[in-house]
Amino acid sequence: MARRSQNLHCSFCGQSEAEVSKLLAGPKVHICGHCVGLCHDILEADGTPPFANLSDLSDQEILLTLKATKVAAESLHGLLYERVDELHRREVSWAAIGNALGISRQAAWERFS
Repeated sequence: MARRSQNLHCSFCGQSEAEVSKLLAGPKVHICGHCVGLCHDILEADGTPPFANLSDLSDQEILLTLKATKVAAESLHGLLYERVDELHRREVSWAAIGNALGISRQAAWERFS
């Protein structure tokens, strides 16, 4: 059986697979059970059925999700910048950072410097 070359981490909180009880995988993203629970709580707090299909929601129900979605997006945006700042502090090259993000070195530098 082939071994993975690296440990997996939650894309949201950064905890490794060894630190969490469950780690779910998606296309180039992983989420731990704790973060799934937080997402569930956010959706429940604004009255939206958790993990509802958008096509099944009314306009008003979707409007109610916008605030929670904005908070989640801003949190992730901050997390991304925090990680890039840490890599830059460690003198990781813009080329390596860009490659990890799927963008060019120049685009990474322009966006994060």
